[in-house]
Amino acid sequence: MPTKLGYVKHFKDLEVYRRQRELSKDVFLLTKKFPREEQYSLTDQVRRPSRSIGAQIAESWSKRLYPRHFISKLTDADGEQMETQHWLMEAADCGYLMEPDVRRLLGFCEEIGRMLGSMIAKAEAFTSNGLPLHEDPPPYLADELPNPDVFPDYTDN
Repeated sequence: MPTKLGYVKHFKDLEVYRRQRELSKDVFLLTKKFPREEQYSLTDQVRRPSRSIGAQIAESWSKRLYPRHFISKLTDADGEQMETQHWLMEAADCGYLMEPDVRRLLGFCEEIGRMLGSMIAKAEAFTSNGLPLHEDPPPYLADELPNPDVFPDYTDN
């Protein structure tokens, strides 16, 4: 039975973002054991896209006013998870990762891919479609007078 997720006010609240953080951490810890000669090649290659997934999700969150941009950044995140899968398989082929670790990490990637696909398919649930977004202004705008059309909760009414 599907569960109803609560309203998300920040990209850090997204389950897909949380899962990406777990993947990135696990990739980092496992690649610390790679041979030194792989430090500037395979190690960096697999770490970069596993971390970039989260960056793309964060960027997509800031593009929610523009549904096509939102979807574009989510597809970039999906591309990064697929690249992560590629490099994990390369590392396994080189004998740097054990079979259970590869299966677990690839499972993480596939789960993240499914979640991103679901977000893409249901983009209208995340984007504003012309309606104001209901979230706190970023901290760097805290000193500025909020626009009541964008931040209705901050009016003096």
